[in-house]
Amino acid sequence: MNIQVFGIKKNSDTRKALRFFSERRINVHFSDLKIRAASKGELQRFVNKFGVEKLLNRDAPGFRDRGLHVAHLSADRIMTLFTEDPALLQIPLVRNGNQLTIGPAESTWSEWAGR
Repeated sequence: MNIQVFGIKKNSDTRKALRFFSERRINVHFSDLKIRAASKGELQRFVNKFGVEKLLNRDAPGFRDRGLHVAHLSADRIMTLFTEDPALLQIPLVRNGNQLTIGPAESTWSEWAGR
């Protein structure tokens, strides 16, 4: 299994995902989005499956602070915002090969783990 977790180390949902896999002794490649933003190509995988709106965290503090709650943004602009401010993403983003999840998805992760 080749699990990648994209998130922010201080985010509780990201910590839950990392703990879930570590408790099952599954090796994970973790990318802290505060240290290194996800590439547009990597984010595009999630956008292709779920759509850009599903990736957008409207509850993030920066969402209202930037006035995004009243703005009409194109998908390209939203993708740029994700690389500028990863807190605007629904995290964690978890990838197992071509299988993807957004946010806490323990039932799907359990299927991956075979339990």
